[in-house]
Amino acid sequence: MAKDKTKETPLMGQWNTIKAKYPGALLLFRVGDFYETFGADAIKTSEILGITLTRRGNGSDMNNELAGFPHHSLDTYLSKLVRAGQRVAICDQLEDPKTTKNIVKRGVTELVTPGVAYGDNILSQKSNNYLAAVYFDKAAIGVSFVDISTGEFHVAQGNAEYIDKLLLGFKPTEVVFQKSKRHEFMELFGDKFYTYPMDDWAFTSDYANEILNKHFEVSSLKGFGVDKIQSGIVAAGIVLHYLNETEHRNLKHISSISRLEEDHYMWLDRFTVRNLELVSSANENATTLFNVLDHTSTPMGARMLHKWIVMPLKELKAIQERLGTVEFMVGHEQLMTEFLTHIRQIGDLERLISKVGLQRCGPRELCQLKKSLYSIEEIKNTALKTNNPYLKQLADQLDPCLSIRDQLERELQQDPPALLVKGNVIADGIDEELDKLRAISVGGKDFLVEIQKREAAKTGIPSLKISFNNVFGYYLEVTHTHKDKVPAEWTRKQTLVNAERYITPELKEYEEKILGAEDKIQMIEVRMYEALVRQVAAYIRPIQLNAYLTAQLDVLLCFAQLAISNHYVKPDLNNSKLLDIKGGRHPVIEKRLAVGDEYITNDVFLDNDTQQIIIITGPNMSGKSAILRQTGLIVLMAQMGSFVPAKAASFGIVDKIFTRVGASDNLSSGESTFMVEMNETASILNNISDRSLILLDEIGRGTSTYDGISIAWAIAEFLHTHPTARPKTLFATHYHELNELAATMPRIRNFNVSVKEMSNKVIFLRKLVPGGSEHSFGIHVAKMAGMPAKLIGRANEILKKLEIDRTEGQSIKDSIKKVQNQAYQLHMFAVEDPVLVQIRDMLNNLDVNVLTPVEALLKLDEIQRLIKQ
Repeated sequence: MAKDKTKETPLMGQWNTIKAKYPGALLLFRVGDFYETFGADAIKTSEILGITLTRRGNGSDMNNELAGFPHHSLDTYLSKLVRAGQRVAICDQLEDPKTTKNIVKRGVTELVTPGVAYGDNILSQKSNNYLAAVYFDKAAIGVSFVDISTGEFHVAQGNAEYIDKLLLGFKPTEVVFQKSKRHEFMELFGDKFYTYPMDDWAFTSDYANEILNKHFEVSSLKGFGVDKIQSGIVAAGIVLHYLNETEHRNLKHISSISRLEEDHYMWLDRFTVRNLELVSSANENATTLFNVLDHTSTPMGARMLHKWIVMPLKELKAIQERLGTVEFMVGHEQLMTEFLTHIRQIGDLERLISKVGLQRCGPRELCQLKKSLYSIEEIKNTALKTNNPYLKQLADQLDPCLSIRDQLERELQQDPPALLVKGNVIADGIDEELDKLRAISVGGKDFLVEIQKREAAKTGIPSLKISFNNVFGYYLEVTHTHKDKVPAEWTRKQTLVNAERYITPELKEYEEKILGAEDKIQMIEVRMYEALVRQVAAYIRPIQLNAYLTAQLDVLLCFAQLAISNHYVKPDLNNSKLLDIKGGRHPVIEKRLAVGDEYITNDVFLDNDTQQIIIITGPNMSGKSAILRQTGLIVLMAQMGSFVPAKAASFGIVDKIFTRVGASDNLSSGESTFMVEMNETASILNNISDRSLILLDEIGRGTSTYDGISIAWAIAEFLHTHPTARPKTLFATHYHELNELAATMPRIRNFNVSVKEMSNKVIFLRKLVPGGSEHSFGIHVAKMAGMPAKLIGRANEILKKLEIDRTEGQSIKDSIKKVQNQAYQLHMFAVEDPVLVQIRDMLNNLDVNVLTPVEALLKLDEIQRLIKQ
């Protein structure tokens, strides 16, 4: 006989129906004043949020686990769930429970995922939150990026390497792609992204064009300049499709789409972004270039700086315009201070106006938007006073949107609450009915006070008070001491331990007036506020342009401040093919020096005709890697439009920076240090151009010495003899044998990072000088690291022996074998431990020819006791 099942309650029936539509998401189910989760969702939610998990019989054996939190705490808890990588479906009550006798109608109003979020508690102020879509086409791969919190929408297409570069630069928090292409995605781009595979049917050109044309209300995408990149268009269509699927349909703030032109930006592959530690680092507590440069005044400025760092320009005119503006600011500090004063008042205008488009903007945020428009007007007026072409153009484009700003000034209270439901949002004098109802609400409460005073005097009950509760509204409360004074016409409603509660016809009449007025006030304010938000939404595009222009100005002002405080100089960028840096410094390392320490500067000169490749040798810790990195960072900073840490810098536009710096394993993919090194190096050699800058550090050290030397030698030859490109190259190496290359290759030069030896100590001078180096001073570095003195002494002995054998013509292999044999012989007796010395002396004094077995055992026992002491 089948086991009887408990009948499903209407509430759980509703939950099961809605949950079935969102199987992969946590369902936050609004029940009264709480968001509840059930079953497996409750278990997962309680673990992530650290809230109590309870069990109760709710009509379903499968879903008797329960975990919930108050609805007003949604923003706090939602951010934790999304950051934990969860998709969260928010299911709200779609009708007022007071208006229905049946179960309240509910539905999902929003599906929040890591890439589709706009809440302040979820997002980082200084970085974008991109959702990406990748489309694998036969000829190319399409990609699109959208940030729903700012309205940015970008599209591109290209080969796997270019798409990988974009994914690394934009760092999307979520990537969607064809379900059938999961293997290809993981193989090309790895497993470091939060991904969501989608059904293949939506990935079609016709559907993408239809959804994009409908969204932008156009008949063709030609006006955006993206109509020729069909693979990219499919990816862009998928992004909008996904936003619709996640219940995000108010997307007016996504008002444009732009193509990411590969030809406009310097090539930085994933290894270079990682090795130069531009915006993040694998090392804990490391300082990145972004950390050092970020002195922006607004979150949108910081986000723009982030983009400029990973996408430096390679168009000379645009770079020179930025540099010219920074130079102008440096020469006009008073003007710079004036601009900064106004910019700091703006806040995050970009995300503010996006919330208007999403219809999620609170009254206080709308008030901040109004204040921002006043600051925009001040920036415009300040820029108009200058004779700088960039600032003049900026002033022409800025629009304070005076009409809507004045409307916000008139219709909003000066200091409104954060939430509309708190009331008192719309200003007085805007709506006649609203003013009358407010007078009734306020006047009615004043009249209640008069009733209390009058009745207290009339009855002789001095402690009489009027209060309110949700059960029977306004009431008169009388303590038991005075209850015999209560008039007969009062109606008793409740008895308490120390008092009685009464109502009167007069009280009920005023209660109806007051409560009716408050309900009507809320309805009118909601209606008027929503209309105001719709009117602001008509200004989304000009306000977005204001935000974009202000963010640009913010970054350029940041560069000017850095130039003054860090003593950066304006670089001279041109169309030549040389690179000439005088007195270059590492922008990050110099900021981490102890107070009083001076950074040792270095010159670097490279060109395509005389000094294309520099082989740098020198001791460990002498600064070879720092010279390589600072050269790359100086070039990158200049092409962002920033002044640079040097005494002077002049170079032609660099189209690609490649780095192979430091060792790293990718063991999870089965790749050794050497394999990773060779993959990175292969990527460089297959993509070089005549304007590339290559920074190679210790190539070949992941394998045997002779293999490493051979590979490094062959790479240097390849770069020197390449038939179509002469990339400028800095090559730091431990292999002193590479110095021989300069004798046969006319464009290779030897340099070393100098040291000074004094009294068996080595002083690192950190200065790059011509000529090769024959000594690595590795043992000295080991001593500095705190290696035991005995080990350092032994290492020096071995080194001296190997050097002697080398001069006598012996191979390294034979020398090492000889040293090992000596080590075995000396292992016990060449140490300075007094116990072992005593044991050695005892054994030396024994005559084994006359020793009896018993005496031998006694002697062994004595030795054993010595060891145990």
